Amino acid sequence: MEVQFTSATEKKLNALAIESGRRTDDLVEDAMAGFLEEVVQVRETLDSRYDDLKSGRVKPIPGEEVFARLRAKSEARKAKSSS
Repeated sequence: MEVQFTSATEKKLNALAIESGRRTDDLVEDAMAGFLEEVVQVRETLDSRYDDLKSGRVKPIPGEEVFARLRAKSEARKAKSSS
């Protein structure tokens, strides 16, 4: 497989390879392996949350209520930090 990078990314990759003493191929392989593992974990979490909602184990919160809660938390933090 061949991967094309922008010149800026390639420059950073080459610098990291020199600094770490590792081959660029190994750095890219490690980065992709970590990224793919993270994507799998996120997918599993999302699937689990979806299953919880569909089964009724978890009730959705209306969007406006979520925003109201976030605004209240933000205001509480502002009030606490200014006192």
